[in-house]
Amino acid sequence: MREFTVVIEQDEDGIYVASIPELPGCHTQVKTLDELSRRIKEAIEYLEVKSGK
Repeated sequence: MREFTVVIEQDEDGIYVASIPELPGCHTQVKTLDELSRRIKEAIEYLEVKSGK
């Protein structure tokens, strides 16, 4: 399993935004940190399948 750095920020409306610098286009935004963890994992899996890794 590969490891990635996840950058998490919270915008002025309280929405959490996560991105992975090593995977261009890999980002998500949600209202809770629990949901953020699940969604960023889904985004990583999608991009890995799409790229064939």
